[in-house]
Amino acid sequence: MKVYLSFGSNMGNRRKSIQDAIFLLGEHTGIEIEAISNIIETLPYGFYNQANFLNCTLRLNTEISAYRLLGITQTVENKLGRERNFKWGPRNIDIDILLYGDNIIETEDLLIPHPAIRQRTYLLQSLQELCPDLIHPLYKRTIEDLLQIITYRL
Repeated sequence: MKVYLSFGSNMGNRRKSIQDAIFLLGEHTGIEIEAISNIIETLPYGFYNQANFLNCTLRLNTEISAYRLLGITQTVENKLGRERNFKWGPRNIDIDILLYGDNIIETEDLLIPHPAIRQRTYLLQSLQELCPDLIHPLYKRTIEDLLQIITYRL
């Protein structure tokens, strides 16, 4: 199963936090990291009075369930000292599941595809780098098309 994760950090050594998170994730049996987008600097979202973020997207191959993968990503965040003080607040590491194959999951704990994909240019840009022709399972448009639509609206 092709899975796409986003990584973000705006505290401490941002690049190292992302690299450490990717390394820890890759140590798990059943997770094969295939590609990593470029790391880009982005403005904060939601709560603006904080430092800029570094962000990237990772493509992996796994048969681990989406719920188990969520647990693994949260364990990695916790191992790296992630604190959840308030929504959209500063954080040394943030890992989100963007896409899990073409699955659509809507539960209280997990929304896949990640609802922010269509709203945040940097997510579409990093996904475009890894998979421009991938079809978004809800919108039935390619990542390239979605990026063109959001860019046109800006």
